[in-house]
This record gives sequence, C-alpha cells and structure tokens, in this order.
Amino acid sequence: MDQKAEAEHGQRAIERLPGFFRGLSGRLLALTVVFVMLAEVLIFVPSIASMRLRWLQDHLAIAAAAGVVIDGLQAELPPSVQADTLLATGARAIVLRKDGTSRLIAVSEDMPGEVDGHYDVGHTALVATVSDAFDTLLFGGSRLIRAYGTLGDTDMVVELVMPDEPLRRAMLVYARNVFAISLVISLITAGLIYVSINRMMIRPVRRLTNSMSDFSADPSDPARIMVPDTGGDELTIAGQHLAAMQTELQRTLKQQKNLADLGLAVSKINHDMRNILASAQLISDRLVDVDDPMVRNFAPKLLRTIDRAVGYTNEVLSYGQTTEAEPKRRRLPLAALAREVRDMLGLDAAGGIEFVIAIDPGLEVDADSEQLFRVINNLCRNAHQALASMIPGDPSLPRRITVSAERRGTVVAISVDDTGPGMPDKARENLFRPFRGGVRSGGTGLGLVIARELVLAHGGTIALVEKSTPGTEFRIEIPDRPVSLHDYRQRRS
Repeated sequence: MDQKAEAEHGQRAIERLPGFFRGLSGRLLALTVVFVMLAEVLIFVPSIASMRLRWLQDHLAIAAAAGVVIDGLQAELPPSVQADTLLATGARAIVLRKDGTSRLIAVSEDMPGEVDGHYDVGHTALVATVSDAFDTLLFGGSRLIRAYGTLGDTDMVVELVMPDEPLRRAMLVYARNVFAISLVISLITAGLIYVSINRMMIRPVRRLTNSMSDFSADPSDPARIMVPDTGGDELTIAGQHLAAMQTELQRTLKQQKNLADLGLAVSKINHDMRNILASAQLISDRLVDVDDPMVRNFAPKLLRTIDRAVGYTNEVLSYGQTTEAEPKRRRLPLAALAREVRDMLGLDAAGGIEFVIAIDPGLEVDADSEQLFRVINNLCRNAHQALASMIPGDPSLPRRITVSAERRGTVVAISVDDTGPGMPDKARENLFRPFRGGVRSGGTGLGLVIARELVLAHGGTIALVEKSTPGTEFRIEIPDRPVSLHDYRQRRS
C-alpha cells in the first residue's frame, strides 16, 4: 500500500464520526435532561412536604368549621349526622378543645384503640416535615394518624384521627404530576439548549474537524484549506488560526519538497564534481615538479583552491546524511589523535604556521576516535585556513595553532586556539547554522554544524570562547560514560 492509499485509509478511519448518543450532541442532550431532572428533584423534596402539610391543614379546616357549628348547638349529634361529618373530613374521630375542655364532635363506630402517629400541623420544622412526608409516601397507606392544630388566632384546637391512605394516595398523584411536568420541562429545555449549542458550537467544531481531516489527506491541495467564517467568537478565531496554519504548512511543505528535489540534484552533481576535482587534484600535484617559475608560483594557489573545493563537496555530502552513526566510544590517547590531525594538515616549516600540542601524553578521552578526529580536524583546518590567509608581517605576531586539553573530574575539556584574525561578526551571529555560519569568506558553515552534532552525540558541548587576544578559540567538553557498579568493582579488584 503506497503512502497516498495509506493516507486515504487513515482519512476514512478519522471520518467515522461517533453516533448521536456517543457524540457531543447526544451527551449534551442527555446531560441537560439529567441536570434538569436533578433540579426538579431538589424542588420536589420541599414541595411534597408542603403539599402534605396543606392537605392536612385543609382537612383540619373542614373539621374545624363543622366543629364550631356543632359546638354552638350544644347538643349531641345523631349517629347519622356524625357519620356524614366524618365522611366529609375522611376522619374516624373529630375532637374540639376549648377553654381547657375537650369535646368529641364525632367518632366512628370502628374507631381503633391505638394511633400510629401524632402530627402538630401548626408547629413543624422543615426537616421534620420533609421526613414525615417521605415516611408517609414510602411506608404509609395502612396506618392511623392523629393531626391537630389551632383554629386561626383562637386558642381552640381541632384534632383529627384518620387513616393515612387517602393522604398517601393524594401524595402519589402529586408526585406523578410533578414528575410528568418535570420531564416535559427538561425535554423542552434540553431541546432548546441542544439546538442553540449545536448551532453555536457543535457545527463549527465538526467543520473544524472535517477541515483538518480533509487537509491531512492531501496537504498539497489548495482547495482543502479551510475558508474561515467572519466573526469574533472563540471558534471563529480558532477557524481563522487553523486556516492560517494550513496555509503556512502548505507553503512550508512546498518549500521542503523543492529543497528535497534540489538537494537530490545537488548531491548527484556534487558527487560527480568531487570525482572531477579529485582527478584535477592528482594532476595538479604533478605541477609542483615542473621547473617553470610561473608554474611553481601558481601551483600552490591552485592546489589550495582545489583542496577547498574538495572540502566543500565533502561537507555538503556529509550534511546531506540523515543521521550520524552512533559513537563507538572507547578510551583513547588524546595526544596521539592530535598528532594525526597535525599530520593530516601537512604543515611544513616553510609555511610559517606552527602547530602546538599541549596535551599530557597520559590523558585519555572516552570517545569515538573517528568522530572526534573529524571534530578536531575541522576546527584545526579552519584555523589553518585563517592563518594561511594572513600576510606574513611582524615576526612578533606568530601564526600558531594550539591544541590543549585537561581533565576536570569526569569531563575532558579540549581547546583549539589560533592566533589568526578572529571570527567575523556575521559568523558569530550565525554560529553552528548551515550555509550561514561559515568562519571564512566563502565557507558554508557545514563543518561546524557537523562537528556540533558529533559532540552532542557524545553528550558533550562545543562553544566559542571569548578571548582578549587576537584569534579564535573553540572549547569542547566530553564527559565520560557512566560506569556501572559491576565494572567499577572489576577495575578496583
């Protein structure tokens, strides 16, 4: 499966948006219904207690009206009238207390001897009212209760002895009605919130998601860039930023593709150019043996120019590699490595450039020999080229390259110092940046970039040292690898 097919497959997988109840819309609707119902439950708790209290107060009021009339007659009611009075109030007995005396207004023939609960309708705390209401609603229906309360502002007290089954039935009807009304309110509220949020949030979010999905399928297609809406809300601003990011990313991808194509072409040309320059270098070496004075005069310059071109091609090819090889570290004598660098530069006494190695012969560094050689050789070659470009003048100003090193605990600090003209300001500003941080005029800066990568692969650092005297100094610090306890004990034994 090629990359385009894989991208289309991943695109189809992303486009499988969740269903209604698994998506944001369904969750928002469900949560709205749940929250509204929860709010209604919080309202229902005191309201059912208040309904129960009002029901008892209404029945007490009816009984009080009948009791006052009967008390005014000062006569005993016939059984049939008592039965009608009890039927009107739903009670088994009606008692009227006045002036410290109690009068039985009406009583049922099947009046039980015990009462299951006593409730003062006029003086009840909220917590007790709620507790009594839920006790009746959940466990009532077969109990006999006594309810009593004062009659208005008088000192008359009316008592009712009645079954709680009618009260519980009325409470169940009230609860059913409240639940139905709450459900309707929650659905209407959830629907309105859903329509509003879906229009203001869900649709813009889906549009952003679809735009990102479409763009990821083919970032090179300009038609897949999102066209943002106009407005000032957060999602509109997010859409505008997304469109700007897609535009910039598409431009960057196009540049990267052009650079990749250009890099491939340059690598091919560079490879062939390096072979041509190598052949020219071999031929130019023979010019040194020609007796013609003019040839002898121009031959060294020609050789330096060809060497510079060969070095340039090597740097470009090295930088074109994706990654450097993992360092194969071992403890190696640093002084011997510095001598190899000196021999590679091919310095002679006639050139007037001195190469000084100020390294303890017993000093060892834990590093990859080939990679560390490349780092030091690059710095020394830059120093040599800077010194070679100077016109010999005052003998008191020597042209010297000094490679020194010292161990500081588990870190080896290596210094490459020269007495040349110093690094230009532009090179300092763009140090370790490819094609911009060249130390010498016409340089690419790739050598320093590669050297930095190699040092970082060792867990070390490389930096330009500020110095008061003329010249350029680089300092490299390479730490030793951590030693395991087992290896440490073996060394000690």
